[in-house]
Amino acid sequence: MSSGLGGARLEQKRLTERLRRDCPWDREQTARTIVPHTVEEAYEVADAALGGDDEKLLDELGDLLFQVYFLALLLEERGAGDLQQVAQRVHEKLVRRHPHVFGSVEARTAGRVRENWERIKSEQEGREGIFHDVPEALPALLHARKVQRRAAAIGFEYQDAAGALADLDDELRELREAMGETDPTPETEPDPHVVEELGDVLFAAVNVARRLNVDPELALRWMSDRFVSRVERAELMAADEGKEFSRLELGEQDAYFDRAKEALR
Repeated sequence: MSSGLGGARLEQKRLTERLRRDCPWDREQTARTIVPHTVEEAYEVADAALGGDDEKLLDELGDLLFQVYFLALLLEERGAGDLQQVAQRVHEKLVRRHPHVFGSVEARTAGRVRENWERIKSEQEGREGIFHDVPEALPALLHARKVQRRAAAIGFEYQDAAGALADLDDELRELREAMGETDPTPETEPDPHVVEELGDVLFAAVNVARRLNVDPELALRWMSDRFVSRVERAELMAADEGKEFSRLELGEQDAYFDRAKEALR
């Protein structure tokens, strides 16, 4: 089994090297130009996994794996490392961060594992500061969750989900107060105070999601997809009755939307 896997790795490495050498598009790529594709492939892997589509997951994992090979090849070209070093480093890191598996440390819960993980990064890997290594390129929701996890690692967080939810209620109240009776017209400059309070609401909502073990990015994407499905079904229902959904009054659109929600449950 291992020899077969090793052969596959070698074959993939050779393929990557040939594409880099012989394909005009691949020759022009740099880390800066290829990383957007890497991020896109990661999201496609997540979509396949969450959708329970194993065939698609096999395909998308291959695309993401190619990104790893390609970026490792760029390292090799600069003399900064290679695929073997990438694999060796992640192996060493995972062993080091799992002393409850490979050592004598005891950790019987996932929460304790995470605590140990953060402590090891701080004490053994020289990560300085509370918010060490939080990637700026993360989507905003995931960036917020990462920041909150760093704070939680030193105990700076609400004791439970109820506390986080109460904070969200407070932030919503402050947003309502900042808004007052105003209802700005589209495409106009927002009130800076409203922007600040809305940011607080979003940050607090991410904190609630974190305490409930919900990925806020995936939850919002799922809700967006569900909204699209409901509106499209409502549009079809209206069309079946000889009506154009986009020309209906809001009340009638809402009625079709509610019917679509029931149909899609």
